[in-house]
Amino acid sequence: MIPLTERLWKDNSSVYAEIVAHPFITGLVDGTLGAHQFGHYVAQDAHYLYDYARALMVIGAKAPTSEDVAMFARHAADTIEVELALRTTTLPSLGVDPVTVAVSLPSTRAYTDHLLAVATTGTFADGLAAILPCYVIYARLGSDLIDLPIGNPLYREWVDTYADTRFVKAVHDVTAVADRVGVSLNPEDENRAHAHYAASARYEWRFWDAAYRGEQPSTDHTGSP
Repeated sequence: MIPLTERLWKDNSSVYAEIVAHPFITGLVDGTLGAHQFGHYVAQDAHYLYDYARALMVIGAKAPTSEDVAMFARHAADTIEVELALRTTTLPSLGVDPVTVAVSLPSTRAYTDHLLAVATTGTFADGLAAILPCYVIYARLGSDLIDLPIGNPLYREWVDTYADTRFVKAVHDVTAVADRVGVSLNPEDENRAHAHYAASARYEWRFWDAAYRGEQPSTDHTGSP
C-alpha cells in the first residue's frame, strides 16, 4: 500500500504547484520580492509559529507512544525557539512596521484557528494530518530551491533553513509517525485526514499570498480556506 503521507501529498500536489509559482516564491528566488513583503511574512510567521507550537503540544498529548510524545515536545520547543529568534533578532533587523508585528492578521488567524481546533477536538490522526503540510511543503521548498542562484543573502538564509539536515530529519520523523498511524485508519478516518490536510495546504498558499499582497488588520474574516 502507498504510505499515507504520499497519498496526501499526491492529492494536494496542485496546491504545491501554485505555491512554487506564486510571485512571493518566484520573487524570493530572482530577487524581485520586496523587503517589506518578506518582513510582512516574517512578522506573521512569528505569530503563526507560536500557535503552531501550541498545536504540536496538544497533538503530542494524544500521541500513542512515549517516543511520539517526546518527539512532539521537542518539535514544539524548537518551534518556540525559532519564534523567539524571529521576534528578537530578525524582525528588528528588517525594520518591520510595528502594527504588522503586533497583530495576527486574518489569514494567519484563520490558519492557526484551524490547526488548534483540529488538534483540540480531533483525534491524534486528525491533528497530525492538519500539521503535516507545514512540515512537508517547507521541506520540499528547501529541496527544490537549495541549488538555485538566490542572490539576496536574507532569502538565501531562509531557503537554507528548510534544506538543513536538522529540519529534514524532523520532517522525516513526523512523516514516519503519520505513515505508521495511517495503516490503521478506517475509510472515515482517512477521509477526515485528507480534508484536514487539504485545508492546511490551502492555508499555506494563503499565508504567502497575504504577505505578498500586504494584508492589513481586519475583524471581518470567515476563517475558511
